[in-house]
Amino acid sequence: MTAQHPLQPHPQSMHTFSDDLLGRHDATGLAELIHNGDVSAGEVLQATLARARIAEPFIHGLVTPIPNDGAGMIANKTPAAKTVPGIFAGVPTVIKDNTEVKGFPTSHGTAAIHSHPADETSPFARQLLAQGLVCFGKSTLPEFGFNATTEPAHDTPSRNPWHLQYSTGASSGGSAALVAAGVIPIAHANDGGGSIRIPAACCGLVGLKPTRGRLIDNDAAKTLPINIVSDGVVTRTVRDTANFYHGAERFFRNPKLPAIGKVERPATRSLRIGLVTDSINGHATDSQTRAAVENTAQLLEKLGHKVEPVGVPVASSFPDDFALYWGMLAFGVRANGKRLIHPSFDKSQLDGLTLGLDKAFRRQFYKLPAALWRLHRSYQDYARTMASYDAILTPVLGHTTPEIGYLSPTVDFDTLFDRLTQYVSFTPLANATGAPAISLPASLTEQGLPVSIQLMGKHGGEQTLLELAFLLEETMNWPRIDSQPIRS
Repeated sequence: MTAQHPLQPHPQSMHTFSDDLLGRHDATGLAELIHNGDVSAGEVLQATLARARIAEPFIHGLVTPIPNDGAGMIANKTPAAKTVPGIFAGVPTVIKDNTEVKGFPTSHGTAAIHSHPADETSPFARQLLAQGLVCFGKSTLPEFGFNATTEPAHDTPSRNPWHLQYSTGASSGGSAALVAAGVIPIAHANDGGGSIRIPAACCGLVGLKPTRGRLIDNDAAKTLPINIVSDGVVTRTVRDTANFYHGAERFFRNPKLPAIGKVERPATRSLRIGLVTDSINGHATDSQTRAAVENTAQLLEKLGHKVEPVGVPVASSFPDDFALYWGMLAFGVRANGKRLIHPSFDKSQLDGLTLGLDKAFRRQFYKLPAALWRLHRSYQDYARTMASYDAILTPVLGHTTPEIGYLSPTVDFDTLFDRLTQYVSFTPLANATGAPAISLPASLTEQGLPVSIQLMGKHGGEQTLLELAFLLEETMNWPRIDSQPIRS
């Protein structure tokens, strides 16, 4: 049983898939080739760098220069004798430019700081790299990850490989663009309001935001009054995402959460799945997005699962409360950037979105205590609803991917804020509640851009989400970008 996608990627799409040694292999496949001695890690890295040189003029997913020779990186990743190699040993990747990696500067997507190469690698990056991944660069993001498109005011926008005139999403937009274009099969992403799932949705990828506390938190996340930030990856296959979390648990497992284990296939049990098609903020979902969700619901029912409408499991004040928290983060950056971010911080270089969020927060800061109380309570509200369901099916976004410029930080703040609240209307719930949620491809728009669906799970329920993801990957004909010729 398959869903058909007669539409094709737009002629203005680009990708780097070819008959080189990378082919269409995912990270798991490349790791197997390296492990078996069919190719060397050095050959894989050189082929990756060659693809990056083709893609970067089109998509701009990197903030660091493409290395001329990666031999030193491979040498540093060679395991010592008797060391068990990581699950992705030798596979190239990038790390988002808001996460410290020794030897690379960290700019947080802003012109407001000028950092030097980091002296140490951050805790989560160590967990990621322990799986044997080879980091050759840092990927783009909007200023401090606040926007839902990767269009820094001071730099070239990152472009969607499926159609270069459209957004790649955010805030992990550079990572998603590089994976979708075929440069790498897996890349670091993190998510404070949808920043794994949004770019995954825009670029037709798999993006799982884990349960709060599933992976090692970086220091910044630990300081938040409500930790809304989770790290993870974006990939092209469900098995790469599943293997990433299996490998991550070998490095660190939170004993307060049930183990995910090694998920390799769909479960056979029948599940009860709630269906949400419109968000709590009052904006109706557009027709193409709604159709993708409804078609997925129908498929799940045909496959033996029970799908039924459910109310949004959160108080009606949630959109305003989360927006106030979003503004609080911008206020904190502007007021304490030198101490919290980097000594070189210059608030005069901040973009219009950061300044607008800061100003909006300062007008309503007195509402913060009550908003924080309600956001904390959302954990219990969500858990009560999920006691009756195994998962909830929703859109990822309120409407299809916008063109470059629509969400630019140069747009008038009031207009931009309204556009963002209509667009990013489903993902923040998982951040406030700490629940796991996964974005999966579903169809293509009339413009040849991916439309994705979101599955939300119980706290600690990543295994169920991955099993459902395997099922949909197996039974749906997910769109492929490489139906168009390579552009060079």
